Amino acid sequence: MDEEEYRSKYVNLRILKSIQEYLKPEGDSSAALYPIEVPKDFLYQAARLQGAENADRLIHEVFELGLTLWSEKLYQEVFGSEENLEAFIELVKERGRE
Repeated sequence: MDEEEYRSKYVNLRILKSIQEYLKPEGDSSAALYPIEVPKDFLYQAARLQGAENADRLIHEVFELGLTLWSEKLYQEVFGSEENLEAFIELVKERGRE
């Protein structure tokens, strides 16, 4: 594995780890970067039926679902299997000892 591939996989590993931490029930590793856009009628109807607080919770649940699906896709593209992920983690540990 060349250095560029190693760096790319390492960055993706950090992304996946941060998503894993964020999705934990007790996780508090979030940051606001930019407001997300949602269909206006979706937001209006959700707030109308369930109230503003529940509409906010619903949007967050939709975001978490999308984040989960996206991270699973990223995992498959970068590592492909648990064995490949574990082998890469061992490589990271070895480089850290050097």
